[in-house]
Amino acid sequence: MSPARPCTGLRAAVAASIGLGEGPTGSARSGRLLRPPSPALAAPGARLLRLPGNGAVRAASPERAGWTEALRAAVAELRAGAVVAVPTDTLYGLACSASCSTALDAVYRLKGRSEAKPLAVCLGRVADVYRYCQVRVPEELLKDLLPGPVTLVMERSEELNKDLNPFTPLVGIRIPDHAFMQDLAQMFGGPLALTSANLSSQASSLNVEEFQDLWPHLSLVIDGGPIGDGQSPECRLGSTVVDLSVSGRFGIIRPGCALESTTAILQQKYGLLPSHRSCP
Repeated sequence: MSPARPCTGLRAAVAASIGLGEGPTGSARSGRLLRPPSPALAAPGARLLRLPGNGAVRAASPERAGWTEALRAAVAELRAGAVVAVPTDTLYGLACSASCSTALDAVYRLKGRSEAKPLAVCLGRVADVYRYCQVRVPEELLKDLLPGPVTLVMERSEELNKDLNPFTPLVGIRIPDHAFMQDLAQMFGGPLALTSANLSSQASSLNVEEFQDLWPHLSLVIDGGPIGDGQSPECRLGSTVVDLSVSGRFGIIRPGCALESTTAILQQKYGLLPSHRSCP
């Protein structure tokens, strides 16, 4: 692992797009904006594996072989430090090992993403959240929201790679409501860094064809079919990003696709108060 980058103290950077979906690029950690690689330097191309069904529901016995093949192939690539395109419950994403600093750098570079923008961490189970975060909410609250189309921002633990978002003490946690992603995270056995499968400042992707320009720079593309309604702008909003780092309060960093239901749970069931940092 490469040495951790120095912390710049930009706690406010967590308000930038955490995880799937993002806005225009900003300033980088080192004042640099990493540009995507030139097509002339691209690898021959990613391997494409199609999931049985849509991947959101676990494949039945007759189709289990294809499901298992995709899982094993993805885990092998991730453990080798590669970047893999995956379907989730909201958008198509790019995943890599959060413990591999070289892979983290590759994600930023191939997206042309500002290094001041954090990556989310994808886990397979609610129980795993306690290993990588300082949790200040009831376990029942986590289970009400996860798995689901939300990113929960909490204080990170020392277990996470220091090269992952070194500019903030916070981290966004995702457990997609998507069977393949849950199986993948559990089989991988460690935290996955996750972001949207698109060039920075461009629209998020609801099918694999929409980010075909990135394929040459990926090791593997898992095709789970179309996600949501491609004609609806709401389907490209990505996950709802919620700051739960302050006890008794919540902040909406990004409204996303599940704002109303998430806010109702936090306020009505658990009595959390909105923080002044919440989006209007």
